[in-house]
Amino acid sequence: MELIFLGTSAGVPTRTRNMTATLLNLQHPTQAGLWLFDCGEGTQHQMLSTAFNPGKLERIFISHLHGDHLFGLPGLLCSRSMSGHAHPLTIYGPRGLREFTETALRLSGSWTDYPLEIIEITAGEILDDGLRKVTAFTLEHPLECYGYRIEEHDKPGALDAKALKAAGVKPGPHFQDLKAGKSVVLEDGRQIHGADYLAAPIAGKSVAIFGDTSPCAGAYELAKGVDVMVHETTLDTSMEEKANSRGHSSTRQAALLAKEACVGRLIITHVSSRYDDKGCQRLLEECQAIFPATELAYDFAVFTV
Repeated sequence: MELIFLGTSAGVPTRTRNMTATLLNLQHPTQAGLWLFDCGEGTQHQMLSTAFNPGKLERIFISHLHGDHLFGLPGLLCSRSMSGHAHPLTIYGPRGLREFTETALRLSGSWTDYPLEIIEITAGEILDDGLRKVTAFTLEHPLECYGYRIEEHDKPGALDAKALKAAGVKPGPHFQDLKAGKSVVLEDGRQIHGADYLAAPIAGKSVAIFGDTSPCAGAYELAKGVDVMVHETTLDTSMEEKANSRGHSSTRQAALLAKEACVGRLIITHVSSRYDDKGCQRLLEECQAIFPATELAYDFAVFTV
């Protein structure tokens, strides 16, 4: 998987940072998959500067209904339709998402020429497509807000083809069944168990993508043990009280969570417009002092999971 940041600013855009939006490219070898997390104003325009087309979007996950996470959605939906893309699209988000989307389309005389499904969620598992699952966790913010944990299922280990051939199993359909862990009966009546010829499973990757939040009970479970945690750092440590009063987190709080939850890497984003490049570097350093494996997201940054 890889994360592509289309917008990394908090509240309002800056000259170098657009409103919140993050692509997750699933990079599955046999199944196309492009997911979008939040859709701030200008997201479709940001996509024009990438190799990705809105028509390839399969799912959109909205954390909450504040405009800097949502106002780009109607335009993206319409442009996707006008481009002639017929692939289905599913949108997940809190209560009110359906009313917002349908009202925006209706009042603007717009429509979609592709199947569009809007699912208003609550906390818990919201999706399992057989390859990965997505779980929503409630966060602490003035509006109903969620973070999303994406977990790939473990992959079967490599099949020991050499040992199978030595056991008299010829390459063919049986290999496919054995790779899936099934048992097969050979022509001579012997039963071969796939589990006996498979290496240990390969652990799937995991990502936690937070919406806006101040520290809360659900944050640890959302982040626990993930390979990559994407978390807002709206304000620096000296402004922590102000950040929390508005449902946001400081650098110190994001880094402490990453450390306590034993995540692999922390990517910080959703930075207040008060910080220039030098200020953003200070935010990064504050996090790294607590959790060294911290990186700063910027518009069009790409991170491999």
